[in-house]
Amino acid sequence: MAHIKDREIARHSRIMSVGVYRPERVVTNSEIIEAIDSSDEWIKERSGIHSRRIAGDDESVVSMSVAAARIALARAGISAEQLGAVICATVTYPYQTPSAATDIAMQLGAPKVPAFDISAACAGFCYGVGLASDMVRGGSANYVLLIGVEKLSDFTDPTDRGTAFIFADGAGAVVIGPSKEPGIGPTIWGSDATARDAIMMEPSWVELRNQEAPDSLGWPDIKMQGQTVFRWAVYQMAPVAEEALAAAGISAEELDAFIPHQANERIIDAMAKAMNLPESVAIARDIRTSGNTSAASIPLAMDALYSQGQIKSGDTALLIGFGAGLVYAAQVVQLP
Repeated sequence: MAHIKDREIARHSRIMSVGVYRPERVVTNSEIIEAIDSSDEWIKERSGIHSRRIAGDDESVVSMSVAAARIALARAGISAEQLGAVICATVTYPYQTPSAATDIAMQLGAPKVPAFDISAACAGFCYGVGLASDMVRGGSANYVLLIGVEKLSDFTDPTDRGTAFIFADGAGAVVIGPSKEPGIGPTIWGSDATARDAIMMEPSWVELRNQEAPDSLGWPDIKMQGQTVFRWAVYQMAPVAEEALAAAGISAEELDAFIPHQANERIIDAMAKAMNLPESVAIARDIRTSGNTSAASIPLAMDALYSQGQIKSGDTALLIGFGAGLVYAAQVVQLP
């Protein structure tokens, strides 16, 4: 019997750096309210959002990713040629194939690196952290570039009262590499696919292809059952976050920061309360000025906490992403 040789590698992983790209255009609630028959006060009360960043015609999923990636690579002291993989978490790249990751890798000057996309919506970044960590720990890559990016404005109906004020654009990137000590805890992930229709992009490409009258269905946009998603996130995600803490052997009192997906400030507050997080824990609230950027929201929120002086290198943070699918993922990490 032949024996397969495997890599004799068993090491730890960590996040080495973070870099972000925020579109220049700031859109306040006042620019949105007329189209959805709403008010600035209503939007703030319902979501906590005061403004958001919206990409211009010259800004794309790929261009925003490349800008964020270059910052992350420079901060990590890693060249694109040293990468063992490029992972892009997004649901708004407007091509089924080839992947956004391959275009990003090419523009970074690493056209031979393994590259692929993840479609896990708002949980995509944390899915990517888990995958990249396992790749580094298993030896299939020394350094992984992970990007969370969305141009949700391309798939948002500006007249939809349930989504028009929520979604926004941006990109965040991290480099994940080897570590002497554990820097990324076990990933706790899963789904509730029985409720997958709570967030949907409609119509499908097949429906568009088969429509009888040209443009009768319109361009696809994201539809959301707001109350269903809100209840799911509030009541089911706090236990997932607590499970991630337990898996990492970290108590709430030992935590320095809580960086959840920036879906809604009311959800963030409810989760923090359910977990009894002490006041010493810095809680990301980038939702206020960045809106909901889906897969990009966690690295963007991490960068914002750094900018505000609320976190520092070496701090322990709990990450959790949750969204369309309905899917979720969480892990405790040491901040770069």
